[in-house]
Amino acid sequence: MKPRLNMLVLVTTLAGVYLAAPDGIAADVVLHTLVGTALVAGGAAALNQVWERDLDALMARTRNRPVPSGRLGVGESLGFAIVVSAAGLLELAIGVNPLCAFVAALTLATYMLAYTPLKRRTSLATLVGAVPGALPPVIGWTAAGEGVTLPALVLFGIVFFWQMPHFLAVAWLYRDEYAAAGIPLLPVLEPDGRRTGRQALLYAAALWPVTLLPTLVGLAGGFYIAIATLLGSALVALAARFARERSTAAARRLFLFSILYLPLLWGALVADRLWI
Repeated sequence: MKPRLNMLVLVTTLAGVYLAAPDGIAADVVLHTLVGTALVAGGAAALNQVWERDLDALMARTRNRPVPSGRLGVGESLGFAIVVSAAGLLELAIGVNPLCAFVAALTLATYMLAYTPLKRRTSLATLVGAVPGALPPVIGWTAAGEGVTLPALVLFGIVFFWQMPHFLAVAWLYRDEYAAAGIPLLPVLEPDGRRTGRQALLYAAALWPVTLLPTLVGLAGGFYIAIATLLGSALVALAARFARERSTAAARRLFLFSILYLPLLWGALVADRLWI
């Protein structure tokens, strides 16, 4: 279920809840939202590992996962993943609201039926995979009883653009393993890294103005603008260095900062919305 990875999913979901309802919502709704989202995200991760067990077995960083290593069988893993995913959707539909469950179902469907099969065929799978990755804050927003409004789309846009420099850095760091598994990510198709670095920089630069949009839709003020500007300038600088050097060290710095970037940005946004 990749609990460490999915912690970030829950952080962005919870941020969506409180950005939509700064005065708070019932504690049981928050609990159902987090439990349901965790189950759907965990089920999606398990389904992905069943589907990609042959690829995982070819890469050093994934070959020890339960399914490719043989610790769990395909049948029992598939059954577990389906039950957990269905339980999460029911949790959201009954304990929260049907729209919230629908957004979660859309997340699961796009991840499994679009991103996962495309990953074997095209480098554009990374762009497609950014769609389900950006939906958790929308799950949180709809959990608060709001529709899919413009502020929800702004939150979606922030996470969407953030994922691209993050994933491009990961793809560069593990390009040899992806090549060995036959996964056609951009650093595999173009080993010199020019397009990888250029795209990481372009997406980081595009993310910066998108992070300022919450001020235009009534979600934040001056405090958030200051933090978003500082974080955005640092991310662009690191992406520019990666584009220039195309080195493992530069990619690792970009990757590590991107992990810190999103929680810090969400923290500033929620703080500005709730208390500033």
